[in-house]
Order: sequence, then structure tokens, then C-alpha cells
Amino acid sequence: MNQFVSKRPNPLPRFTYWRSNLISVPLFCISTAICGSCSLFVSLFERSGRLQHRIARFWAWSLVLFTGSKLKIEGAENFHKQSHAVYAANHTSFMDTPVIFSALPFQFRILARKPLFRIPFIGWHLSRSGQIPIDTDNPRASLASLGFGIKTLRAGISLFVFPEGGRTLDGNLREFLPGAAYLAIRAKVPLVPIALIGIYDLLPMHTHHFYPGQLILRIGEPIPTSGYTLAQLDELNAKLRSAIENLLNPESSESDPVV
Repeated sequence: MNQFVSKRPNPLPRFTYWRSNLISVPLFCISTAICGSCSLFVSLFERSGRLQHRIARFWAWSLVLFTGSKLKIEGAENFHKQSHAVYAANHTSFMDTPVIFSALPFQFRILARKPLFRIPFIGWHLSRSGQIPIDTDNPRASLASLGFGIKTLRAGISLFVFPEGGRTLDGNLREFLPGAAYLAIRAKVPLVPIALIGIYDLLPMHTHHFYPGQLILRIGEPIPTSGYTLAQLDELNAKLRSAIENLLNPESSESDPVV
């Protein structure tokens, strides 16, 4: 069981409160509007998505910078152990996506919830840059989205997924939907677990103020999927969740007895 303890100061210091409202949030909106417009413009003549992805990385980097937080990447060597893969992380905050885009050093696509595609600027980029919408309320539409994801992986482009399907309410790891494991088995690519630490404290759900601090993106060892069949979907899904849980709590996993 997860034992999440928030490290956010309560109440928020007055200086941090006003910096968030008068500086961070306006810069956040300006960067989103400018980068979203640029992404929309270049999509008119650039089909590979590389330039749009660079714009997205700059947008993400700027947002992390504007929050006043520092991002530390651990296990970056695990990025280069496979040509492409399904990357999966815990989902704690709206800021998870900017952190992911700023940290992953290669072009990839994401499976994102369909409502995000209706947000101005952000949704425009998602639609025009080849990201994949998934409707969690419609199983048939979700299956079609997974089909697009498999084609993307077979074309040699990595995918990123939040297996929890939505943000955590309390910082603890939720149950995983099997989509990431399904994609990896069908496309015959590894699963790479990622732990996002500190992002929940930065901007929890239903909060409009940034709580700057140390952010950590920790990448685990790739999980091979060769030999797995869809009959083992739940087994692989559980293995992925356990890997992310161990990355979130490395001290507890090291102290577990060896059997």
C-alpha cells in the first residue's frame, strides 16, 4: 500500500502565492498560446511532426521553468536501451505532461484523454501533431485508439501512456488500466516504467497555485514483452504497476526480503 505524505507547505507562503498568481500563471498562459499557435502554423507544411515536437519540448521546458521548480532526471540511460517502446508513468498532476515532454529526449506520441483535445492551443497541438485521443467512456472508441497506437509503434515511434487513466486525488498510485500492456504485447515492444515524484505537490488536482520544489523523473529498467500473449495481459499490467511502485518507493523495495 502506498503511504503518500504531501510535502507542500500549508498555508502557502504569501510570496509564493503572489508569485504564482502574478508571474507563473500569466507566463504559463502566454507560453501555451504562443507555442500552440506556432505548432498549428508549422503543421500546415511539416508532416513528420519533428518540428512540432521541438516546439512542444520548448513549451514544456518553459512551463517547468516558470513554476520555479528544478527537474532531476534519474536513470536516463534506460532511454537508450531500445529503439522504441511504450513508456508509462504514474499520473499525479496537470504538470505531468510538461515534465514528460521536457525530459524525454526523442520524438514520441501520447495517448491523451479526449477532453484535452478541446482545450484551446493545447488541443490544437495535440490534434495536429498526431497525438492519439482516447475516450475512456466508450470501450469501442478506446479499442480503435489502441489500434492507432499499435500502428504508431510499428512505424518505429514510441508511445507514452498514463495507465491510471486519470490523475490521482491523493498522490497515491491508483489501479492500472491494461492499455499500456496491451499496446506493448501487440506491437512486441518493451514497457518502460517511469516514476514522477514531486509533481503532485507542485500542482495537485483542484489547485490553481504552484508549490515549487524538487521534481524527479525516475526511469526504470525496460520490461521485455517478447513471449507474452494477450492471455498474460493482467500479469504484465501488474508487473508494470509493481515496477513503478518500486521506483516511487526505492527504499521499501530495497528492504524487501529476498526469497
